Amino acid sequence: MRLAIDVRRLPWVSRLAADYAFDFPKLARFYPGDPARPDAWADAIRRTQAFPRDRSALAGAIAAQQTRRGAPAEALAAAARLADARAVAVVTGQQAGLFGGPLYTLLKALTAVKLAARAAADHGVPAVAVFWVESEDHDWQEVSSCGVFDGEMNRRAISLGTPPGAGESPVSSVLLDPSILAAIDGLRATLPATEFTGATLDALSRAYRPGAGMSEAFCTWLESLLGRLGLVVYDSAEPATKPLAAGLFSRELEAPATARLALAQGRALVELGYHAQVVPHEDAVALFALDGTRQPIRSRDGAFLVGDRLVPAGDLVALARAHPERFSPNVLLRPVVQDALFPTVCYVAGPSELAYQGELGPVYERFGVPQPLVAPRATATLLDSAASKFLAKHDVALEALQPDDEAALNRLLEGQLPKEIEEAHAGAAQAVEGGMARLIDALPLIDATLAGAARSSLGRMQHDLRALHEKIVQAAKRRDETLRRQFARTRALAFPDGHPQERSIGFVSFLNRYGPALVDRLHDELPLDAGAHWVLTP
Repeated sequence: MRLAIDVRRLPWVSRLAADYAFDFPKLARFYPGDPARPDAWADAIRRTQAFPRDRSALAGAIAAQQTRRGAPAEALAAAARLADARAVAVVTGQQAGLFGGPLYTLLKALTAVKLAARAAADHGVPAVAVFWVESEDHDWQEVSSCGVFDGEMNRRAISLGTPPGAGESPVSSVLLDPSILAAIDGLRATLPATEFTGATLDALSRAYRPGAGMSEAFCTWLESLLGRLGLVVYDSAEPATKPLAAGLFSRELEAPATARLALAQGRALVELGYHAQVVPHEDAVALFALDGTRQPIRSRDGAFLVGDRLVPAGDLVALARAHPERFSPNVLLRPVVQDALFPTVCYVAGPSELAYQGELGPVYERFGVPQPLVAPRATATLLDSAASKFLAKHDVALEALQPDDEAALNRLLEGQLPKEIEEAHAGAAQAVEGGMARLIDALPLIDATLAGAARSSLGRMQHDLRALHEKIVQAAKRRDETLRRQFARTRALAFPDGHPQERSIGFVSFLNRYGPALVDRLHDELPLDAGAHWVLTP
């Protein structure tokens, strides 16, 4: 099964994302070009090829990372192509989530791989898909848990403990402790056993092991699945590439303007009825200081407040020039750093990233870095054959399953009621309404004031008939438990705990069910259509 759903029908899709897909001119002033237009790609390719960057240093640093992790040959070859002055990159990224993170991580990576192949074919340039692992983030709670389905189709969270430094230090510096073994044991006990369970857990255990870095494990795991498709996985905490961004860091410190520029763009979006994804403080500097922990930086009367420590402005600028490895860009500056390092022609964005990219045009201009096109990632729900057949047989819309009520089930059951009951109930309602209408019309012959009492009586009769119909539906629910179970199971699969599947279930859950061939099937079958949410049966 492969079914396309217009994203405008989906309640969790923002107006900005819908307009970006279907009415790009409304948002054109906030983005560098329409990714649906080949000429926009040609322009973006020219811009990024013309920007000076140290390609050899970048390619060498990535090769060193790949060698440490034992990357597949295809990934090594793709990274080497980045040294070519003509090469361009299609970049995406995510935090280093446990066991690879939610399904959308896999969808992002595959979108980048497919877009890079399309760019190479359509424009005749070497094109490389890159996954930027945002490993300098310190939000341990966000990355240390993974949702999976158990055998009853319930969502279960598998979580790590709190190793030393977790929650304060960048994730890249956090080493996995023995709690990772308990997490893998919890995964083994939770996932339904399939022919792929053993191999999946063995592969996970090779990446996620005590003593390994959290981001290293994520990179190794993702690379083992997608490196053979040419995906280049890049750990952004790489010290060897920090000197390539030193000029951006020092310039932000010399005259902090990123927050102000993004804030103005965000306000412009709000004025048009959209939302601002990032609302920074005006005194915020778009950098963190790294000293074992990750400290925010703010402007304070000609100096900088680093965490709770006041540092003279000149001292911090000099430190950024001499030791750029002691700094990390925040969410607003990270894309600029990324696209100064990589020859990015297009960034594959999730909904939140799509929104904040709309705030960054003036920031790119200030630093003189060409802003890439922004392509929404593929979005999908994976259903098994039983759930797909249920939706098709009963003509149930996927989005109708999300609300945490029984409205959709009631409509479905009403459609299953015997025709004789529905016809009899409708006939009774019509007879009551028709008879009362005639009575109301005739009452003025005796006393016009009785019409109001008659209308009240009609309202009570109609209410009683509706209540009777509800009782009929409830009786049908009790009678048709099979249909009720099928509905509940399909809803649990599509919207675990009421949330879209791709955001709440780790892709390891689907690898356990369908095996490594799932990656190839999604690569082959997942269309690149920004306006569609796909319902797929692997």
